[in-house]
Amino acid sequence: MRAAFYGTPATSVPIMAALSSVASVELVVSRPDAPRGRSGTPVSPPVVEAARCWGLPLAQPLRPDDELRLVRSLGVDVAVVAAYAHKISPELLAIPARGFVNVHLSLLPRWRGASPVARAILAGDTMTGATLMEMDQGLDTGPILAREALEIGEEETAGELTARLSFVGARLLAESLPEYVAGSLRSVPQPGEGVTEAGKVRVEEAFVEPAAHSAQAVLRMIRAFNPGPGAWTTVGEARLKLWRGRSWEGSVPEPGRAELVEGRVVVGTGDGGVELMEVQPAGRTRTGAADWMRGRRGEPARLG
Repeated sequence: MRAAFYGTPATSVPIMAALSSVASVELVVSRPDAPRGRSGTPVSPPVVEAARCWGLPLAQPLRPDDELRLVRSLGVDVAVVAAYAHKISPELLAIPARGFVNVHLSLLPRWRGASPVARAILAGDTMTGATLMEMDQGLDTGPILAREALEIGEEETAGELTARLSFVGARLLAESLPEYVAGSLRSVPQPGEGVTEAGKVRVEEAFVEPAAHSAQAVLRMIRAFNPGPGAWTTVGEARLKLWRGRSWEGSVPEPGRAELVEGRVVVGTGDGGVELMEVQPAGRTRTGAADWMRGRRGEPARLG
């Protein structure tokens, strides 16, 4: 079986490894290097680093269609996509003999789109999963080949859950792709009911205003936006990122106020309290919330 792989972030790497275990990977396509940090030094995506390490043929086009001729010349049986972050054109979809297969990190048709893991956590879902699907011209609308459910941990962040789901998706791919290419695995259309959209997360929606949100909503936002873009609030005019938090059952400050309670940093919300565990003041590194509060000499803070 000859295959091409399209992917970009670290969570795509286990899926690329799974593809390599069942197919000859003739080409890896990923995003161009991007400047990072204050120096603006170009940094390669994790998939690119892995492909170089494994000696796989690599391309980093500005657009997927820039590689139309190359993909056509390879004569691949199938192409696999895992978080590539570019739309695949109808012309490109038609090139592989068995088309494109996508590893999507939700139980389709729930959470079609760019941010399925964050949306599942924000909605308070207790279950999610990975889906292997045939790609069509729609956004995650293609027929399903296989899927597997996974329980969401009560304190699990989007980054942690995405990492777990990527290994579930990798296993699904390794188990199902050979049968699909051989023609012995048939896809089934997605159900018309239960469709939800998982639009790309925007920095603005990661703003936490404790006094206006419930405790559960604050905790879900902290988890859903970790690692990116990071839930954030304000202290005066300065930003404060909120990286870790948990439920609090003790005495609670007034809504929007963060203060030390029994040696813990607790913020009052619209209906209770949240213990802040890890925060990041603007221009500084992450730190324990208690250390941040001690840096303020224990002075309470108004958040949001």
